[in-house]
Amino acid sequence: MKHELSVMMFSWEFPPRVIGGISPHVYFLSKSLARNGVKVYVVTCDFPDTPAHEVIDGVEVYRVDSYKNPAPDFATWVYLMNLNMQREAAAIVNKVADKIDVFHAHDWLVATACIGLKHVFRKPLLTTMHSTEIGRRDGLHTDTERMIHETEAWLTYEAWRVICCSNYMVSHVKWAFGLPEDKLAMVPNGVNTSVYEGIEKENLKEFRAKFALPEEKIVLYVGRLVYEKGIHVLINAVPKILEKVNAKFLIVGNGYMKDQLLNIARSMRLEHKILFLGFVDEATLVKLQKCADVSVVPSLFEPFGIVALEAMAAKSPVVVSDTGGLSEIVEHDVTGVKVYPNNPESLAWGITKVLLDENYSRYVSENAYRKVRENFDWNRIAEQTMQIYRAVLGEYSKSFWA
Repeated sequence: MKHELSVMMFSWEFPPRVIGGISPHVYFLSKSLARNGVKVYVVTCDFPDTPAHEVIDGVEVYRVDSYKNPAPDFATWVYLMNLNMQREAAAIVNKVADKIDVFHAHDWLVATACIGLKHVFRKPLLTTMHSTEIGRRDGLHTDTERMIHETEAWLTYEAWRVICCSNYMVSHVKWAFGLPEDKLAMVPNGVNTSVYEGIEKENLKEFRAKFALPEEKIVLYVGRLVYEKGIHVLINAVPKILEKVNAKFLIVGNGYMKDQLLNIARSMRLEHKILFLGFVDEATLVKLQKCADVSVVPSLFEPFGIVALEAMAAKSPVVVSDTGGLSEIVEHDVTGVKVYPNNPESLAWGITKVLLDENYSRYVSENAYRKVRENFDWNRIAEQTMQIYRAVLGEYSKSFWA
């Protein structure tokens, strides 16, 4: 079957390999594009007990060996992984029936492979910038950070179009890399609401009892335990929240701050109130999001905030930092509560506001659910992405490059 468009996407993570938000983004975007008639090939890293090649809902997924070569550090590992990825992807391009129209990179980790393939096959390269090093680190302080920043700059320079997931991110990327306006496009992230359908809070009593007493409210944090996600702000807000509400704090995710956060909880004698659950599987996460009396996204830097969207899809009221992409997703007092970033008092105020007023909590979560259904549907996002592909191919066909 001949397809109107054929796209090869590159991502260092793809389910079941999940490190951050890129994995679900590429998973749902590629499947929605395939549903809309695009032939999609995803080239990603290998993962234990997963096949090197499989077809998922029409998407051809190729997993490349990323650990064959020993690497002394992360930067070297990324470089070697890109060499493998480029070599194997080139073989796939030559082998597949549909000629590849567009290469689509997701973040700096696949930059070298994609830029090489762009020049070998002389096809346009697009990139989605999910985040930036200068934003994550609040500046550039080490050689590794500067190397990542320069790689990002090179990738955005080589890309025909740079897609960002929020208006905030468009202006941030434009500033960080000095890009012209017409090179940037905004396509929001999406959320799959169907995973939350048919799961009712009332039926989760037994599940909920594993984590909290019936009289305890559940405050849920989902994300990496790293500085820019603001998890320390939530931990420091816990005593102020407990003054007003009996609550249990469930922390889902891992990261380099875990031991430090455990020590803070111990020093406040609140280990019995703060549960560090580590990484949980999707079925558990979905149930936790349905059980949560409030979901908290206290980020200091947030290009988009996919976990806020997921909570909204689960009809869990959200309290978010008024920053980055979160500011665009949540409308204060309508679809959630916005608080001052890096401010435990403000965060505690927002969380208690939701927990102490059931009518308010129901009102914002119902509004949020409607907004998610209308604005952040993956089919709609696939259509916007296809429009960008078509526009780029139109420009490419008139250029000397074609």
